[in-house]
Amino acid sequence: MKLRILLADDHKIVREGLRTLIEKQPGTEVVGEADSGRMALKLTRELKPDVVIMDITMPDLNGIEATRQIHSEIPGVKVIALSMHSDKRLVAGILMAGASGYLLKEDCDSGELARAIQAVATNQTYLSPKIGEVMIKDYVRHLSTNASSPFSILTPREREVLQLLAEGKNTKEIASSLHVSVKTVETHRNKIMEKLDIRSIAELTKYAIRERLTPL
Repeated sequence: MKLRILLADDHKIVREGLRTLIEKQPGTEVVGEADSGRMALKLTRELKPDVVIMDITMPDLNGIEATRQIHSEIPGVKVIALSMHSDKRLVAGILMAGASGYLLKEDCDSGELARAIQAVATNQTYLSPKIGEVMIKDYVRHLSTNASSPFSILTPREREVLQLLAEGKNTKEIASSLHVSVKTVETHRNKIMEKLDIRSIAELTKYAIRERLTPL
């Protein structure tokens, strides 16, 4: 039986390249493509792939939050992060969210991609050779005490609201997207501003971009 792969990246050319690499490997097939984290979550619920190849910086819902929800709702699905960033906070963030692997786009070839897919499919962890495993484990262990990290300051839902605010969506649009009331969104927004000591949407946007909760 072939391993079923879902591709999640907001750049079509990247998805096409990944599809080509995967389809050259025996025993794997691409069953779907998503151009945002929210679409990746939707397709994972519908298609139940074995592995999701997940970009981190995507619009609407970033890869870390999408991974967190996939891991919570559909724990049998494995996630491999594929990113151009080697930032320790991002690596630690998506591993803490439930990802089983992390690859760097600049170094990833068909062989490494195949090894990563096979590794996570057999309940192993696969990290790009440039990501020092000892360093990452140490960082994950200490991340919870890092007061400057949005992953320790804000709840998962608050991070979702923050990303959508930073991407220019108004309160009604966010409420519709998250299937909650306008009042609930306003409460989240107020708590976010209080926790971060930020008083404007412009500053919230700068914070979200700086912390890479949303792409530029």
